[in-house]
Amino acid sequence: MTVAAGLRSVNHWVTGQRVASTSGRTGVVWNPATGEPQAHVDFASAEEVDRVVAAAEAAFPPWRATALSRRSEILFKLRELVDANRREIARLLSSEHGKTIADAMGEVARGLENIEFACGVPQLLKGGFSEQASRGVDVYQIRQPLGVVAGITPFNFPAMVPMWMFANAIACGNTFVLKPSEKDPSPSLFIAELLQRAGLPDGVFNVVQGDKVAVDRLLDHPSVKAVSFVGSTPVAKYIYETATRNGKRVQALGGAKNHMLVLPDADIDMAADAAVSAAYGSAGERCMAISVVLAVGNVAEPLIGAIRERMAKIKVGSGDEEGVEMGPLITREHRDRVASYVADAAGEGASVIVDGREDASSRRSGFFLGTSLIDNVKPGMRCYEDEIFGPVLGVVRVNTYDEALRLINENPYGNGTAIFTRDGGAARQFQFDADAGMVGINVPIPVPVAYYSFGGWKSSLFGDLHMYGPEGIQFYTKAKVVTSRWPDPGTSKVDLGFPQMR
Repeated sequence: MTVAAGLRSVNHWVTGQRVASTSGRTGVVWNPATGEPQAHVDFASAEEVDRVVAAAEAAFPPWRATALSRRSEILFKLRELVDANRREIARLLSSEHGKTIADAMGEVARGLENIEFACGVPQLLKGGFSEQASRGVDVYQIRQPLGVVAGITPFNFPAMVPMWMFANAIACGNTFVLKPSEKDPSPSLFIAELLQRAGLPDGVFNVVQGDKVAVDRLLDHPSVKAVSFVGSTPVAKYIYETATRNGKRVQALGGAKNHMLVLPDADIDMAADAAVSAAYGSAGERCMAISVVLAVGNVAEPLIGAIRERMAKIKVGSGDEEGVEMGPLITREHRDRVASYVADAAGEGASVIVDGREDASSRRSGFFLGTSLIDNVKPGMRCYEDEIFGPVLGVVRVNTYDEALRLINENPYGNGTAIFTRDGGAARQFQFDADAGMVGINVPIPVPVAYYSFGGWKSSLFGDLHMYGPEGIQFYTKAKVVTSRWPDPGTSKVDLGFPQMR
């Protein structure tokens, strides 16, 4: 489509300044609350990506040589700046993504945790040392940066997920190229400006805006040593296979179908609060959203009743409106795709208890969809098999714990899962049994704190290492083992045998 004149431009960020694209291609940044375009974002050509990577490559040698204490100092300053600008970042998130200001403030807070973790880089990069491994020989391990690394981030967390990646990456001495979602790209530039104000040298952090053209060039560029990605499973698989084929280190987090198991002894009010919060927060556009409740035995009826009571009180509207709890979805196309699952559910044999399409029918603009609740969902149904990524909660009725566990473990996704119970033995057995990377016990969204690592199993993760935390440090560095001897020259001799430590 033709973009209206007068809209602001969202450009690239290269060597410490905004740079307009020369490709001649742009995309539309919509206002999800009004349905109107609010900006156009540059789409980089492959040649422009090359220039961005070249800038990062040039900045790598001096940044790698920068003292750990100086890197830590910059990150501490960044932490102060992000904290001081929480509301401005949240405002940008709300205007382009559609989430509420309160939800956006929470996103900033969780991203800030990762910056705080990276501030401890002198401790995080400590190696090991073995004195006298052999007579007069010491052995030690050090961790060194990779070089230029890239992050490709999703629309649902345009501030937090980049912080997951770049904080550890630059702390470890790498230079970073961010390719944010083209749907909500403005926070990336604001973060770049904060990094500059914190004292980060030009070229260490760069932003290239764009679409698949930019992504593909990052995946095959010989100077990009590692790629981090968060998004849908088909794209994650493509990212992983393409980048690894080109010799890169990859961590690619895919989709999810997170189940919440509710046992008959659970606190119904607590479980209902959790289900509603985790299913409809951020309009369900979270990879850790609960999209399926597994109700065991006779807990189903009272639980569904409690969920419906809470759903009726949710206020849907523009994210910056007072009292609004759920905003619009990111685009019209995504809203319509999510609505199609509700439309098809009855025909598949499920029961639509609450139809979110009716809540949105009076709205003349914006990408709004009310909350939906679907009962009697069964495996094989489209609303069960797919990651809906919207405000739709399905209820699967099961007879036993074992039946519920089988559904969780047979699902191709293994991102997160949760159990609600008063029985400590059942909870401990569940954490042992569940085939998922993140488990909540009476916690519906078990996102780890920054000093652990985030990531699922099965088709929710492509690559060996999870994101941020200790595994993030490992991902962005390579280990080197040094064997050192400073002997008395008189003991030196020729020995063609295999070296032995003795």
